[in-house]
Amino acid sequence: MTEQSTLPPQPTRSLNQFRILIGEWDMVGTHPLFTSPVPGHSSFEWLREDGLLVWHFNWEPGGPPNAISVIGHDDTVDTCTMLYSDERGVARIYQMTLEDGVWKMWRDSPDFSQRMTSTFSSDNNTIVTHGELSRDGMHWEQDLNVTYTRVI
Repeated sequence: MTEQSTLPPQPTRSLNQFRILIGEWDMVGTHPLFTSPVPGHSSFEWLREDGLLVWHFNWEPGGPPNAISVIGHDDTVDTCTMLYSDERGVARIYQMTLEDGVWKMWRDSPDFSQRMTSTFSSDNNTIVTHGELSRDGMHWEQDLNVTYTRVI
């Protein structure tokens, strides 16, 4: 019989670059379908230090759906994966990178692709995200834009 380790599972690749997101953020979202900007709140916290990150986002009524995501790393590729699930029952998988103050998320699907590019302010307390969607993989249109402001 082999002796089992008492150590918790360890990440094979670090998500240390996402440490910049840890905390609480106020959000303001704009979208072509909204008549005015919609406020919300996001939080990022470790599920497993440097290995799995949980992202909660909640919007005021009339805005985008509330959702939760788990961000992790496949140890064979450089990009991260985000599992997304929202209150509508929608579940999606996104790819993600965060390098040199630019945070990118994307999803390639034959009839509904999305891409988001986010930039951090010089003090890392504001993030501006520009989102786009495509229904055919060739023509892109505005999707959800979000400004995050650090609370904690």
